[in-house]
Amino acid sequence: MKGENMNQTLIKGFIACLGVVILLVGSTISIFAQQISTELDAKIGKFLTEKRGKWQDWNVPYQDGKVLYDLVIKNHYKRALEIGTSTGHSAIWIAWALSKTGGKLITIEIDESRYKTALKNFKNAGVEDFIDARLADAHRLVKELAGPFDFVFSDADKEGYLQYFKDVDPKLVKGGCFTAHNVNNAYGGIKEFLDSIRSLSNYQTTIDRSSSSGISISCKK
Repeated sequence: MKGENMNQTLIKGFIACLGVVILLVGSTISIFAQQISTELDAKIGKFLTEKRGKWQDWNVPYQDGKVLYDLVIKNHYKRALEIGTSTGHSAIWIAWALSKTGGKLITIEIDESRYKTALKNFKNAGVEDFIDARLADAHRLVKELAGPFDFVFSDADKEGYLQYFKDVDPKLVKGGCFTAHNVNNAYGGIKEFLDSIRSLSNYQTTIDRSSSSGISISCKK
């Protein structure tokens, strides 16, 4: 009987020690992850600050990048698609947010020169691990992508906005958002796109006017 009690005591002691070890390992991993996140935040923030006001080639302004970042963080989106990379400003903001939610971004650019510049920017900003950059015609590739997606940002040819939306809609999960840039501008295709998406009862559309460009935010009910 004494032997059995001793064995039980040893087992309980072992379990208690194992629990302590697990807690210590978990705490160490958590601290390490927080340190990596802090370092990444500092690197991305520095990159975006230094490049602020220097983006060209149809990139979004700084304040619109922040709008996209906040949307992803607020809704904890993880499966993002960007139609129209340009040289990567908006993608960096979206990828930064996804680095916190555990997600990844697919971004599509048709112009090889802009695509190559974007890849360099992703690396310099430190977000390349969170981005799957594709050199392709979005009119073809968007149809082929399987999804599902919970966040989409369209900033390619404005005449194609409505078709991009139609191609993505079946792959967008409930609670997900389809966003589009330059909706305050009188580009061809913008009015048709907005009229169509606003007519849908299963979408709620608002316009963010943080910049003069405007971002439509259409969330699926």
